[in-house]
Amino acid sequence: MKTLILSGKDLEKILTMDLAIPAVERAFAAHGRGEAIMPPKLYLPLEKYAGDFRAMPSLLGDAAGVKWVNMHPENPKRFRLPAVMGVYILSDPETAFPLSVMDGTRLTAFRTGAAAAVASRHLAVKQPATIGFIGCGTQARSILAAHRVIYSGFRPIMADADPVAAGRFAKEAGGFTATLDQAGSCDIICTSTPSRAPVLFRSYVGISTHINAMGADAPGKQELDPRLLHEATVVLDDLAQATESGEVNVPLHAGTYRREQIYGTLGEIVAGRKAGRTGTEITIFDSTGLAIQDLALARVVFDEARRLGLGTEIDLV
Repeated sequence: MKTLILSGKDLEKILTMDLAIPAVERAFAAHGRGEAIMPPKLYLPLEKYAGDFRAMPSLLGDAAGVKWVNMHPENPKRFRLPAVMGVYILSDPETAFPLSVMDGTRLTAFRTGAAAAVASRHLAVKQPATIGFIGCGTQARSILAAHRVIYSGFRPIMADADPVAAGRFAKEAGGFTATLDQAGSCDIICTSTPSRAPVLFRSYVGISTHINAMGADAPGKQELDPRLLHEATVVLDDLAQATESGEVNVPLHAGTYRREQIYGTLGEIVAGRKAGRTGTEITIFDSTGLAIQDLALARVVFDEARRLGLGTEIDLV
């Protein structure tokens, strides 16, 4: 048997948000029904190098896989490399044969954007007039691309600690630069920063706002004013993972927020086991990134690559 190698250039020819969003939504639904096996992601801290590695295994249906991915925020400035890079191994769970080894960097970007769009679809107002982006890196671009698939006619508003980054993103996307409080007053707010202190405060946020909190994905990270958690409907991607490394991890460990205040998981909502938006409440999606999102998308990419005849087959094992 051959293993299919799929490079970043191969994935460029395959991956679209139209492909990613349904795959990720199906993964959330399976998670909500308890059909997936997904241990919490394993972190390997690299304090000397100001970064970390994460290992993310999962099993869903007739597919299994693991992603080896990093987070090195200083990479773009220091080495002209992406802050996030990854490799994905897709395996046949019956035989354990490695079906494919593929670029996990684009996989991560697309599934992250798709996850935010799925959350907005279920938790935000039906037709947002404005979507604010706090943090203007690769993740923000993916999140914007996904939201443009499910919504039309909104104004993108960009804010970043680096005004040049915000201006560059706004120019690329046909958006507008703004202060943090202006970006925080939008109908949907998407935060994707490496911050360890709040950047979005309660005073910025109005009624009926939905927040995709995408940046806190490791212990100690925090983007939101804890007051927002107390006053909002808080939805996690995964209870075990988010309570240790998501937006709620800092206030939970400080004893200023309780597990009982968490509404549920996005999977429960997508699967129809809990309601999504019900009125004018503020909603928060606390996203840490799930291994089954990567797995569901990797399986779709693998099937599409075989259909199109893309990639390189090798004798790996």
